[in-house]
Amino acid sequence: MDLGIAGRWALVCAASKGLGKGCAMALAGEGVNVVVTARGAETLNATAAEIRAAFPGVQVVAVAGDITTPEGRAAALAACPQVDILVNNAGGPTPGDFRDWDREAWIKAVDANMLTPIELMKATVDAMAARGFGRVVNITSGAVKAPIDTLGLSNGARSGLTGFVAGLARQPKLAAANVTINNLLPGWFDTDRIRTTMQAAATKSGQSVEAMIDKRRVAIPAQRMGTADEFGALCAFLCSRHAAYLTGQNILLDGGAYPGTF
Repeated sequence: MDLGIAGRWALVCAASKGLGKGCAMALAGEGVNVVVTARGAETLNATAAEIRAAFPGVQVVAVAGDITTPEGRAAALAACPQVDILVNNAGGPTPGDFRDWDREAWIKAVDANMLTPIELMKATVDAMAARGFGRVVNITSGAVKAPIDTLGLSNGARSGLTGFVAGLARQPKLAAANVTINNLLPGWFDTDRIRTTMQAAATKSGQSVEAMIDKRRVAIPAQRMGTADEFGALCAFLCSRHAAYLTGQNILLDGGAYPGTF
């Protein structure tokens, strides 16, 4: 299927590895020029080189910086000739017990996982509407639908973003101008983030990380974790011309782990 987005420009945040990288690779594979951002310059530049080698027909710009800061956002936006596609992504807060979190921890979580995506949407969606095309995909978490008690910072911040997007995506000035905004909710994917989270649980329980992962794996109907390539493919489809009538939705990609009907 031709997704109809070749030649567009995408800004993909936290794209040096994991799900962000999967999205950047999938978009580049569809002929989309990409600006990729992340804090670690070495890993980011290696990822940019990998994308260029795999898809020599597209332009790839790497911007090292912290997207959760005004300076980081300004640098990323300045590097993108025009943002036709925005993939919002940022590392999630650390797990723990809410009794141990102070105000600073909450503000940091909300700033990274709610306010940063909002600021980037504020900077781009009206220009998208003026051009008659725009796609925003916010990478949030399956915990938005099924909260995880130890991920309270993420639960709170990402749920706030979800509520905001529900309203913004339905503004006629955007939806009627072919600008869609959707949230993509990952379940269990084989990423560094999952392994770091599991390391804390493994240390606490005295089990190995692999044993902890295997225990969780069997609770997933698909009997495995997802891959970044699978996640990226769905992200690319949401950014396609075929998804123009899909907006304001929370799309859960979790191998069937969520047990609810709705």
